[in-house]
Amino acid sequence: MKISPLFSFLLPAVAIAEAPAWPDFRGPHQNGTVPQEYAIPLRWSETDHIAWKTPLPGRAWSTPVITGNNVWMTDATKDGSALSAICLSLADGKVLHRRILFRPTEIEELGNPLNCYGSPSPVLNADGTRVFLHFGTYGTACLDSATGETIWSRADIHCRHYRGPGSSPVLHGNHLILTMDGIDVQFTIALDASTGKTVWRTDRTTQWDDLDENGEPKAHGDYRKAFSTPILATIKGKQQLVSCGAYAAFGYDPNSGKELWTLPYKGYSNASRPLSSATHLYINSGFETTELIALPLDPAPSGKLNAEESASFILDKRMPQKTSPLLFEDRLLITVNDAGIIICSDAKTGAEFWSERHKGKFSASPILFGNTVIAPSAHGPTYLVRASEDYLLIGINTLEDGMMASPAPAPGRLVLRTKTAVYCVRESAP
Repeated sequence: MKISPLFSFLLPAVAIAEAPAWPDFRGPHQNGTVPQEYAIPLRWSETDHIAWKTPLPGRAWSTPVITGNNVWMTDATKDGSALSAICLSLADGKVLHRRILFRPTEIEELGNPLNCYGSPSPVLNADGTRVFLHFGTYGTACLDSATGETIWSRADIHCRHYRGPGSSPVLHGNHLILTMDGIDVQFTIALDASTGKTVWRTDRTTQWDDLDENGEPKAHGDYRKAFSTPILATIKGKQQLVSCGAYAAFGYDPNSGKELWTLPYKGYSNASRPLSSATHLYINSGFETTELIALPLDPAPSGKLNAEESASFILDKRMPQKTSPLLFEDRLLITVNDAGIIICSDAKTGAEFWSERHKGKFSASPILFGNTVIAPSAHGPTYLVRASEDYLLIGINTLEDGMMASPAPAPGRLVLRTKTAVYCVRESAP
């Protein structure tokens, strides 16, 4: 195993000649499914199958994105005073680029130890030539992914996250879409990916019922914030932006920002990303009343919906509040809740096949390779479980520290970001 110091001399970036291997927080299809041809390794430990390990000095939970030899991620100081972009070499873990992008002067304290100032994951454009890094209210930047040079940046799109930023950016064509669900304002905004200029902005139309006796939002507006990242789903042949906020999910036209439908529920602070299949949307409500709602796509959602009337089923026991669900062959729905309970259900009916508890706390979203679920915990072990109607624990892989970021695959490799370092797992490594 080779250990690369973070502050080693900078190396020239390798030219990019193909589509990104892992362009988004949840991969090329925004659903956590790894392409079968990647043939990623499934065994590792601190001493086995580790090609390289690069320590990171900051505190950030963003999932790395990968294009060619470049592994991009955000980093942040513990106090949020410096927000950075880091690019590592996929080949050897050496630092290709490390740049401070923003130095905020007005920083809101996190209020709890769970989040940080670098949680949103970057996103890459279709040919991997541009990487977009987002720190919520503190700034958004577009970099040339080969040179690391800033193409544009903005630090004028604001909300009060109250517990730090969490929603990752999404690309739709030349629109970079940001989700801003704060305690004060809640909106979705699309920027021109080439220039950073605003294309459209749509405010949430959530009907709040959280006012106190003085007409002010309870708990300073804490029940109005959310951290979920939207997806692009094809519904009746047209793409929609499916976006989960506090107390409601929304469908938007990604080209114009027009609201197409809304689904109210009783939940807030949701970080789980929605999921789509050929027949359903799967929407997680977050904290308070934690439910996973299976919304059918035939007929297409429209107007104001009622979950009890519209849903094919609603799962309301042991559902995740932070991690995102998985689908296997559009027939098995797999969830990993915060306490380590993995549940496999029928994706069409919600009927439970099995439920098993695994030691630890879980914040990072699992990924799926073939029929193997890879579920990292926040304290070290990563559990490998078979996606099938019968429970089977395939193995447990343990590193020195736990993961808040999801795994990032590339052909023949798996990049793992723990709380303190980035690893590259490769089958042929010692």
